[in-house]
Amino acid sequence: MKVEAGDYVLFNYVGRFENGEVFDTSIEELARKHGVYVEDREYGPMWARIGVGEIIPGLDEAIIGMEPGEKKTVMVPPEKAYGMPNPELIIKVPVEEFTRAGLEPQEGLYVMTDSGIAKILKVEENMVSLDFNHPLAGKTLIFEVEVIEVKKSEADVDKGSTLEDN
Repeated sequence: MKVEAGDYVLFNYVGRFENGEVFDTSIEELARKHGVYVEDREYGPMWARIGVGEIIPGLDEAIIGMEPGEKKTVMVPPEKAYGMPNPELIIKVPVEEFTRAGLEPQEGLYVMTDSGIAKILKVEENMVSLDFNHPLAGKTLIFEVEVIEVKKSEADVDKGSTLEDN
């Protein structure tokens, strides 16, 4: 049965940058091997409803038409992944915002703010530049995807697995 928009699909994936570096995977062994293992994450095939925006558009489109057991490698440009970096999402805040909270801002660190997660781009004497762009914005991503199972309705999905937000 070929995957159609609206279907629930169980699949494994490996996400790589153009240089081959793995940045994410649903396969625990590969995550450990490539140094991207996250302790609190549940690894294994993930369920997603295809064609409705639950996953990035480029991967969504690539899965449509696949069949269980089929593997595919797809190159996803930034426009069909996390978009291009938006300069309006880089803002400056006073250093005292950090010092008042007892924090020492350091370039390269990620911080949780009232507006979401941001990367500290630059620390100046009085100001800190925060980047609210997605860390993968502007990057071409390569996914190896394997469709394991296809279901027409959520009621058919194995309740031992959950739909994950990726």
